[in-house]
Amino acid sequence: MDDIEINDGLVQLTLGLAVLALLVAVAGVQLYSSGRAERRALLQRLAGPAPGAGEPVRRAALGSGAAAGAQTTRARRFVALDRKLRETTFGHRLRLRLAATGLDLTVGEYVAYVVGAAAALWLIASAVLAPFFGPLCALIAVWCGSAFLNWQRARRTERFISQLPELARLIANGTAAGLALRTALSMAAEEMDDPAGAELATVSNQLAVGRSLDEALDELGQRLPSRELNVLVTTLILANRAGGTIVSSLRNLTETLEQRKETRREVRTMLAEINATAVTVPLLGVGALLLINAAQPGSLGRVTDSPGGQIAMLVALALYVVGFVIVRRFGRIDV
Repeated sequence: MDDIEINDGLVQLTLGLAVLALLVAVAGVQLYSSGRAERRALLQRLAGPAPGAGEPVRRAALGSGAAAGAQTTRARRFVALDRKLRETTFGHRLRLRLAATGLDLTVGEYVAYVVGAAAALWLIASAVLAPFFGPLCALIAVWCGSAFLNWQRARRTERFISQLPELARLIANGTAAGLALRTALSMAAEEMDDPAGAELATVSNQLAVGRSLDEALDELGQRLPSRELNVLVTTLILANRAGGTIVSSLRNLTETLEQRKETRREVRTMLAEINATAVTVPLLGVGALLLINAAQPGSLGRVTDSPGGQIAMLVALALYVVGFVIVRRFGRIDV
């Protein structure tokens, strides 16, 4: 019986490693095709316009991320799955989340990668630890995929917030020079790097197809929610509706944003230890489980064979999750 259980464990471990290797191979092929597409786009930009096009050979380098992203298209994977998911409410919401993160991923690609990772972790955890941990690791993989999107969105929002003082300064200088607010936004989109350049380019494109300034700016605030951006959006909307001294308002806002930027940096530095503790404590629990199973092979399987052991394991995991959430709450200060 012991030989049969060992063979079954080896089979599950082999299947899990095979699925993981397949995922790595798919990701490698995707990166390779993306690199080839970027290289072709770069060669086309360096070659310039075709002769006889009737326009002078003068193409300025576009600084906006939207323009760069439009030229670095790549072959998409899982097109059929992506098409089916986009028709659902879940797919629509997921598409908006992916757009806010700035990742070059479709809904179908993201779902396929997360499901593949969950299946691989299920098989590996069932073989290495115990069958009881397979579904738990699959759920953790799905949660990690969602947490990664939230982290990427928060990271992009932080980068955008750090660019807000320069953005307000550019808009103020443009309007002080006599430019219209829409023209000042387009100029700022060309001058600034990602993510501000890409987001402002999206706003400029929406204005070009007939959307109102209020709607385009409101959608920008929904994509990257933050207090600083809401203040800037509100200032621009009110100035567009009622007019007034927008230049002085934007310059005062620039100074305020600079001060808030320094305050946020200081608060983030002070809370770095708390955030590290929130991640370290659950990792210590996982490491303890692995050490116990390594010292006495099969011990986790014997513990989780009984309902009492499964309940105790679920309670312990729930306590770790509650501790992680509480510590993260203590380390979250809105500035």
